Amino acid sequence: MASGAVAPPPTPLTAARSGFGGRGALHRRRLAATPMKDEPVVSTNGGKEEMATDSVSVARKAPLPGLSSNRPTVTPTPLHPAEPSDLRFNRLRPSIEESDCKHKRYFGRYVAREAIMDEEYWIAAWLRAENHYEDQSGDRYVESFKRKYASQEFHALKKRCGKQVGEKYTCFVAVKNDDLTRTVLNSVVGTLDVCVRHPLHGEKYPADPGNSPFYSRIYQPDQPKFAYITNVCVAKYARRQGIASNMLLLAIDAARLDGAESIYIHVHKDNLPARKLYDHIGFKMVDLDGACHSSDLCLLSFSKH
Repeated sequence: MASGAVAPPPTPLTAARSGFGGRGALHRRRLAATPMKDEPVVSTNGGKEEMATDSVSVARKAPLPGLSSNRPTVTPTPLHPAEPSDLRFNRLRPSIEESDCKHKRYFGRYVAREAIMDEEYWIAAWLRAENHYEDQSGDRYVESFKRKYASQEFHALKKRCGKQVGEKYTCFVAVKNDDLTRTVLNSVVGTLDVCVRHPLHGEKYPADPGNSPFYSRIYQPDQPKFAYITNVCVAKYARRQGIASNMLLLAIDAARLDGAESIYIHVHKDNLPARKLYDHIGFKMVDLDGACHSSDLCLLSFSKH
């Protein structure tokens, strides 16, 4: 859905690709309270564990512990495994108590929180690759493209989240919350990023993803901080369960606690389901001084005032 500031090549994700729904305007008091549901929950094999996620579909096949199906699971691997990482695809997910996170949001069978291990960063990157190439499934080379995209995003995401100088960059994930034995690989169902910072010199609003003008890399500490939400996506099989809504609400709360006065997100003009969802949360179109823009993206803002 939304697209990322400081995203690695190829062209980062945009809000144009996810089909999340929403209804009406959301009362602001609800933001820090009850979970939201976009649509009725879909069936998940009568309460049994789901099949290995359809979002994980490249590289070597390897059965994972905790799966109720005999269908082999495909494990994606980064293109450059020699680069620094602690990836172990058979790693079991930590319990909620073991997840030392500042921000958490429980809803239904899931919990949204910060990503805390390399495997979660990798699946976040893989979901973005799947989302980016969702409309190109017929391309014979699409799996290679997705793997390259995910590998680049994985290493760039870790770098962005680790370098907290001048800005705070956080990757949030939505994780299954149940008593089944699961790997990290089979637990993450959604992701988004939040960047909180002061505006740069000459900057008024976040630019369209992939179209950032050159600004002096000098922050304006006398100006209020803002947050920019990017890379919102949910695994195909887990959509319409309120995952995107609740990740957004957690991101808004986290950004406020970090001092952001305004929160921005881009959405594709033609993506009506995404626009409806953002309107439901409380995002409104930004009037960029009435100027005419050729971009296919609209800038939306959520303000605490």
